[in-house]
Amino acid sequence: MSTSRTSRPSGPSAGVHVPLAERLRPHNLGEVVGQQHLLGEGMALRIAFESGQPHSCILWGPPGTGKTTIARLMADAFDAQFIPISAVLGGVKDIREAVELAQKARDGLVPQSTIVFVDEVHRFNKSQQDAFLPHVESGLFTFIGATTENPSFEVNSALLSRAAVYVLNSLTDDDLKQILARAQAEYAQTAIESEAADRLIAYADGDARRLLNTLETMFVSAQAEGLSTITDAWLLKVLGERLRRYDKGGEQFYDTISALHKSVRGSDPDAALYWLVRMLDGGADPRYMARRMVRMASEDIGLADPRALRLALDAAEVYERLGSPEGELALAECVVYLAMAPKSNAVYSAYNAVRAFIKQDITRPVPMHLRNAPTKLMKQLDYGKGYRYAHNEEDAFAAGESYLPEGMPPQAFYEPVPRGLEIKIGERLAQLRQRNLDAGRTE
Repeated sequence: MSTSRTSRPSGPSAGVHVPLAERLRPHNLGEVVGQQHLLGEGMALRIAFESGQPHSCILWGPPGTGKTTIARLMADAFDAQFIPISAVLGGVKDIREAVELAQKARDGLVPQSTIVFVDEVHRFNKSQQDAFLPHVESGLFTFIGATTENPSFEVNSALLSRAAVYVLNSLTDDDLKQILARAQAEYAQTAIESEAADRLIAYADGDARRLLNTLETMFVSAQAEGLSTITDAWLLKVLGERLRRYDKGGEQFYDTISALHKSVRGSDPDAALYWLVRMLDGGADPRYMARRMVRMASEDIGLADPRALRLALDAAEVYERLGSPEGELALAECVVYLAMAPKSNAVYSAYNAVRAFIKQDITRPVPMHLRNAPTKLMKQLDYGKGYRYAHNEEDAFAAGESYLPEGMPPQAFYEPVPRGLEIKIGERLAQLRQRNLDAGRTE
């Protein structure tokens, strides 16, 4: 573990290699790219910086979005001793050392505040996280945790209650273009053609560190080969098949997700697993895959097996809790279940049919017997008059009652398929429709 006043090298030194990502780390808020929802004028973190009063917080966001940078800038802004701890490599011993250093700084001839920054704080267990509590409460140091996982699940409630949570977003392509331009200024003798730059930005997938580490490798390799320009063809050759397989936002990406969706719809678990793993291996965001499976469950399985939607939501939550690679097994389990579940797009079709009908239809008033009557005046105006309370009817069904606008003929938007649970739903719906006919309902 090391401490610092957050001084950072601004350029390479003779005999000392300073990674490009470190050389380009912002030294003030004006140099930070992205996160303007937190750092822009009048935004929460900007106000915190300008207040002159540090407070404990959790920085939650994907990799390479500026969590460490913001923590360092906070230490700079408050002239605080900066003590970084890696929860992956550290433990209680490092926490004790941080406490000792904070006490020395506080009790020194020139008292100084301390910021303890814990990277990947979700990796610490409960007892390790609890070790911070008394010192945060006493004000010995300000605690800043960084995590890629949902702090609601991964950070102890006691610690979480003493820290503000700031959510960082993945960097946009425009953000990454700014960072790429700054990096190229460090290697002015080597140009990057636009196609290669676009591919690198797609490959970075919102992660500035990934972009800068890849750029540094490319620049060094290009200089070693005497190249003056990094072309798209050369980039593909150097980075290999991984970039070819996954083209974020490109045609191949959407072709592959289409193949996965159609394999699930076609009830082929082997093909569904194949396309899922192809996408994960190619760099697709597992959270996107989880969201797509929620859509498959509601669009292609529906009420034929309502458990499918719950399982898809559970798989998404499991991934949030475990991350990669463990959480990806839950996605694999889900995609197999979806592929094998009975299929129905009846609700999806009914929803689209109703939308189309409403779009071309007039705006019909709500019938009086269906209107709410919370006041005496409304009751006097016959709001709710004649409404039949279904629970008081035989089989809790008011046969012959109409729930559509007056003058609108009966509709059959929803037609269950003869598969899965919708077999039972279809039988029940047919019985109810027949009872309505027997009761003489015509509207």
